[in-house]
Amino acid sequence: MEITFEILAWLFLAAFLAGFIDTLAGGGGLITIPALLLAGAAPLEALATNKLQSVFGVFTASLTLFRRKLLVWSEMRGVFLAALIGSALGAGSVHFINPDLLDWAIPLVLAGIAFYYLLAPKAGDFSTRPRIGEGWYRKAVVPVIGFYDGMFGPGTGSFFATSAVALRGYSLLDATVRAKLLNFATNLAACGVFIFGGQVLWLAGLVMLIGQVLGAWLGTHAVIRGGSRLIKPLLVTVCLVMLARYFWQ
Repeated sequence: MEITFEILAWLFLAAFLAGFIDTLAGGGGLITIPALLLAGAAPLEALATNKLQSVFGVFTASLTLFRRKLLVWSEMRGVFLAALIGSALGAGSVHFINPDLLDWAIPLVLAGIAFYYLLAPKAGDFSTRPRIGEGWYRKAVVPVIGFYDGMFGPGTGSFFATSAVALRGYSLLDATVRAKLLNFATNLAACGVFIFGGQVLWLAGLVMLIGQVLGAWLGTHAVIRGGSRLIKPLLVTVCLVMLARYFWQ
């Protein structure tokens, strides 16, 4: 991959926009991975470099939420570890699993998320009774989403947030807040595996992480101020855009 000032500027802007959108609704990888591919990165390099820059974005969001006391570590330790393990396994399996297997599953999940909020417009407005216990959610749901993020990634934040609304009864705002820390866990584990494998493009990744941090900082404050009123329409839009991208491919 040839590094020029124009390419670095393009990647910075892509990461800034992705950091903002990803903090609110997930799907930032829909912007950064194609941007890296268009800049000339090989597919595995694009996945690895995307994880390097995105881990700093979700760390910024998580740190801000901890400072605002919207996240409590004692409540998140178990699911954080489950997400970390699932993502590490996914990143380690990326060489052995055919990503084409995801081509039928991911569009169904994205369509399900979009229609869930369209057909139940008040879903996530308030906390409701959980449909499954915390133990089942931690052991069965979180590691699967983490595995997907380690292997591929786009939409992970949406998956975490919607699963917490639908299965654990959280409000969309609380679910989105919790999703930031889980997304940090999955990005951290995957990033570590990719760095160990030597696939990260460091200069591009360092420039992108600056843009990602700035975008995530602005996005976090938008979440705090806008709540589900802002998150829900953006979440539906991101899912529909990702769904359209899959059908276009």
